[in-house]
Amino acid sequence: MMKIVLLDAAWNGVDEGVQALLDKWSVAVGEHVVKGQAIATVVLVKASVDIEAPADGKLTSVLVKAEDTFSPGQVLAEFEPD
Repeated sequence: MMKIVLLDAAWNGVDEGVQALLDKWSVAVGEHVVKGQAIATVVLVKASVDIEAPADGKLTSVLVKAEDTFSPGQVLAEFEPD
């Protein structure tokens, strides 16, 4: 099981205490994806960032729902690689 988070590099230069918005999930729990496929889009300081699948596999759970905010390092979903 892998944890899906917004990479630390996306948070570089962002003021402490700022949260990101999970704009939308592009795939549903249980849907098969391929490595590099966009699985979610987040908005951080007026910029959209896609979160990509780390490997071929599927989302097993979503921990941050669309339209919710989250902090650096917060786990957004769990992923099961093939």
